[in-house]
Amino acid sequence: MLLRRLRWIIGFNHHKISSSPSPPPPSSSASSSPKRLVNAAKPILLQPGQSPPHPKLKEHPMSEFEALHEVAIYIHRFHNLDLFQQGWYQIKITMRWEEGGNSSLATPSRVVQYDAPDLGSNDVCGVWRIDDTDHSFSTHPFRIKYARQDVLLSVMISFNLSLDKYEGLSTSAVILKFELMHAPLFANGLQASPDAYSAAIHEFRIPPKALLGLHSYCPVHFDAFHAVLVDITVHITLLKGDVHTSQPKVTSGYTAVKDVTGENLYKSKQAVLVRALLTARDILIEELQKLHKSINQTIDLTDFTSKLDDPKLFASSLPGGAESAHTLVSAEASAKSQIGSQKPNGNVDSWSNEYILSLSMDELLNSFHSLGSQVLYLWNTFLKLHRANSTKVLEFLRDAWANDRKAEWSIWMVYSKVDMPHQYISSGVDDSYHGRGRTSVLRKLTDDPAQTAAMRAELHRRSIEQMRINNRSIQDMHIFGDLSRVPIVIVERVVNAPLRTTSGNSYFTDLNQKNASSFLTDIGSKAKKKLPTASPQQSSRVLKIVVFVHGFQGHHLDLRLVRNQWLLIDPKAECLMSEVNEDKTYGDFREMGLRLAQEVTKFVKKKMEKVSRSGSLRNIKLSFVGHSIGNVIIRAALTESIMEPYLRYLYTYVSVSGPHLGYLYSSNSLFNSGLWLLKKLKGTQCIHQLTYTDDPDLQNTFFYKLSKQKTLENFKNIILLSSPQDGYVPYHSARIEMCQGAAGDISKKGKVFMDMLNDSLDQIRAPSCEHRLFMRCDVNFDVSSQGRNLNTFIGRAAHIEFLESDVFARFIMWSFPELFR
Repeated sequence: MLLRRLRWIIGFNHHKISSSPSPPPPSSSASSSPKRLVNAAKPILLQPGQSPPHPKLKEHPMSEFEALHEVAIYIHRFHNLDLFQQGWYQIKITMRWEEGGNSSLATPSRVVQYDAPDLGSNDVCGVWRIDDTDHSFSTHPFRIKYARQDVLLSVMISFNLSLDKYEGLSTSAVILKFELMHAPLFANGLQASPDAYSAAIHEFRIPPKALLGLHSYCPVHFDAFHAVLVDITVHITLLKGDVHTSQPKVTSGYTAVKDVTGENLYKSKQAVLVRALLTARDILIEELQKLHKSINQTIDLTDFTSKLDDPKLFASSLPGGAESAHTLVSAEASAKSQIGSQKPNGNVDSWSNEYILSLSMDELLNSFHSLGSQVLYLWNTFLKLHRANSTKVLEFLRDAWANDRKAEWSIWMVYSKVDMPHQYISSGVDDSYHGRGRTSVLRKLTDDPAQTAAMRAELHRRSIEQMRINNRSIQDMHIFGDLSRVPIVIVERVVNAPLRTTSGNSYFTDLNQKNASSFLTDIGSKAKKKLPTASPQQSSRVLKIVVFVHGFQGHHLDLRLVRNQWLLIDPKAECLMSEVNEDKTYGDFREMGLRLAQEVTKFVKKKMEKVSRSGSLRNIKLSFVGHSIGNVIIRAALTESIMEPYLRYLYTYVSVSGPHLGYLYSSNSLFNSGLWLLKKLKGTQCIHQLTYTDDPDLQNTFFYKLSKQKTLENFKNIILLSSPQDGYVPYHSARIEMCQGAAGDISKKGKVFMDMLNDSLDQIRAPSCEHRLFMRCDVNFDVSSQGRNLNTFIGRAAHIEFLESDVFARFIMWSFPELFR
């Protein structure tokens, strides 16, 4: 340990700590594993619990192989999205076997500071350190002073996971733990105490399948109260350990042997490790080839790979010299056509379990050393390449991670297509409730669409509880910790129909799981067509602005979690968290809309002037996100004349539980009683407007007139988020669709509702946009942990959960990233 620290001190003075030098390429005696013809004897397979025949064990010592997993963690950048406190921060990392608890901690083995921090800066204090008591690694402390601040950490720490206690490979996963350590500041800026405390924790699970080879981006966000982004990449391989001699012994872990000799019983563990090293080698070769194509860096492995199957390579290590080596390679070629087993990368595997078990102990030992040297050479080649091209490797792995989100998070997302009706009619029961397939069966169980949606989500949640996640990806424990607690998102893409006709109906068509990917591809291709053509001028820029509007009695930071996810997808977006209507949401929607319009136009002009000073402005994308009545305020603002010049720039509109059709038909009696009290006791104007009591004539009410205004037709993308558990906003109102109460209502009230509904949908059908995406997303939260209380009973819990959880936003936004860029 002292020698390691001295080496680090010497390296740090040169602003770089380099890893151990890479070994030379494998020589002709150690470049590939020795092989021979597979013995034709049929192996004996032992059933579980069956004892093997009593062999006569050899009494001489035998070689026992050891191996270990090395996990290299590159900590590239710390980006402050939304930390509430200034102060000194640092990242602490520990790693352990999942089944072994804290007694099976991984050991830090080496550190590489590939870009030296600015030690002279006031924002950097001290150096990184390793704590031998808990085997943890901590980055150097850094000071956070403002939002959107970047801190380049540029350090790699590798951990060793020993396999000593396992017979062969481990079946346990690995838990990778990140802690955000924080030390506050005094008023004069000094650190409050020398010891930081743990402010937040983010854990990841590395499944056993990934331990033989993994190269993945791993973003660390911590939690909603400590919203940051730590850019991290994780790389794993299996390395050769020591070889020592021991007396052979029969253990219970061997289930397949070639014959009944004690030697074959003993060498099963050794054969497993040889096979694992072979897999680790192939994965490293494949990953290096991918990097060669993606980062445009020359990685010449031709000489290395060409010698892997060279007969001369084994002449010095096999009995019989070159003749035996030639026989070995011929056997491998024959096995390729007969065995046909698959490697993790999908290639045909000629090294079957039977073939490896047929090798003698001397041949296994030679193979172990040869493969171990090859893996070590490739591993150090990869680490050297990563260190020299860290930015390009990070971008490549981050893009691969973003593409994989659609597939990984599809567990909690259900996709379907819905035809938009040509026109809703007010007499009789609306035909749009009669569907086909599985949806129609569900609708027969209940007449309430909200209950139908909740039932559909609950059935899907129960099926998830029976799932066994068996993949090679790093699993975020915020999501994978308890699969049944994650929100279910039912995504309905509404297919556009022609403008209103005199008749028509809608129907539901569920997509099979296999069609979900084509559904996403279709949306992505249409979104790409909307992107503006690049200007020849390199300095031109597309100004992207997102306006977030809170709801009733809300705060301007209510939608901060959605904003943070938007910034992760598009870091260059300019975000306006509207403040002009804080403490003023009791008044008239028209007044609130005017104030918002003035705030937005002022913000847009300011950003336009800033861009114009640094270059040319090519285009503007103006998006809105509203929660609850914030959506009504947004639509009221769009009717103002000062917003007219900006309507052609409208891009994406995300409505989070917005009452677009008001409360003309509301089935929540408790909530309706609360609205009645607000009107009587406080005379709240916006509540009168929501309940259509602001004018005796329904056709003179605010909401009826708002539906006649063209507030939706200029958006390129419209996403309506609703929840059947939300009792604060009528389900149909949040989704802009038919409700059962209005379907059979032939009174004037029913006619007014139908006119509003048809007018709103006509705006979405309007041909002002060549390609418009219209989606309804049902979010079904798990509120079982909150128990039965007043909030869950009246439906407030789900309404507020939209503001306190960002998992649903992650699912939707990362599944359709083109809509938020």
